[in-house]
Amino acid sequence: MFQHGALEVRLPGGRTLSAGDGSGPPVAITIADNLTLAKIIAKPSLGVGEAYMDGRLTFDQGTIHDLVDLTLKNAGARPRGPRPGAFKRWWAKMIRENNERRSARRNVAHHYDLSVDLYRAFLDEDLQYSCAFFEHPGMTLEEAQGAKKRHIAAKLALAEGQKVLDIGCGWGGLALSLAAWTGASVEGVTLSTEQLATAQARAEAMGLAARASFSLTDYRDITGTYDRIVSVGMFEHVGRPNYQAFFDTIAKLLKEDGVALIHSIGRSEGPSTTDAFTAKYIFPGGYIPALSEVLPPVERAGLWVTDIEILRLHYAETLRRWYDRFLARRAEVAALYDERFCRMWEYYLVGAEMGFRYGGHMNFQLQLAKRKDAVPITRHYMEDAERALVAKARRAA
Repeated sequence: MFQHGALEVRLPGGRTLSAGDGSGPPVAITIADNLTLAKIIAKPSLGVGEAYMDGRLTFDQGTIHDLVDLTLKNAGARPRGPRPGAFKRWWAKMIRENNERRSARRNVAHHYDLSVDLYRAFLDEDLQYSCAFFEHPGMTLEEAQGAKKRHIAAKLALAEGQKVLDIGCGWGGLALSLAAWTGASVEGVTLSTEQLATAQARAEAMGLAARASFSLTDYRDITGTYDRIVSVGMFEHVGRPNYQAFFDTIAKLLKEDGVALIHSIGRSEGPSTTDAFTAKYIFPGGYIPALSEVLPPVERAGLWVTDIEILRLHYAETLRRWYDRFLARRAEVAALYDERFCRMWEYYLVGAEMGFRYGGHMNFQLQLAKRKDAVPITRHYMEDAERALVAKARRAA
């Protein structure tokens, strides 16, 4: 597998294996025992992750970032292996991704009800936990996350007084920005108690509580109608058995002349399964969809796809910045949790980065509407709206 780079693996008992062509910085690891080695052979991604978490895989040269980078760079150059079988995909879809109300709440709590101080350690100041938008080289994380919010606002074609629903609102950053920038009334829903408390406190502190409200609500239980609906980084937690219910809900809640924007991670290589390490430790119940799995339920819901945009390397750059910030404040995270938790998150962040940098992961933004004339028929209005938001921000500064 390792055609490029320089990898050395010290096996239990002292034998050393070398791989690669010797180019680039060397990576040298030691595997502590035969049981750890067997687990890595059986399930490489999960086995390496658990071995690193437990201190059974250690580094003589290089870091976990160097190892995963080298591995995925080489894997990306290989011919594609067999796809997951039909039964494995069915099992993952129907059992792991069921996400009925109780399990959806439990799965969200597993990841998002961790201390907000953890997320403050590596996210931008606005706590944007999704792909940033790097309009030009050299942007800071804060600048790129601001650009992402403006990009989404422009696609929503927002106007003052409109009623907006934010499904999966996180810590409230996007909802608060939309309310402040446009004068719209925004309702954010989440299943995370930690996110809800933070979002409500931020709205009060910013004087926006009258225009930005938040609640602990499952998307399936929302009532009423909205001019605009936005969902960023939440669709990955819906699960394939619920895709039709999700888009039927969008259609039900959207006014006849309304517009929705769904921003999600996607996979370019067709339907698959969730990585075993991610499913076990990071996002239980989560699944990254292929567009071929998303568009059929959109069509059945009677919605127009009025715009699709694919963001390719933007999330790789976002994740690299998160990883660097995490390392810079690693001691604080260890004080919150422990060393094993830190190693787990290092592996998660670097694995995610390389999935976008060398693998088939990307982000897509779907603009949806009930009517084909809900938005102008060219994309110029998006550019105009983004320029207007940039000019407004400059005046405010």
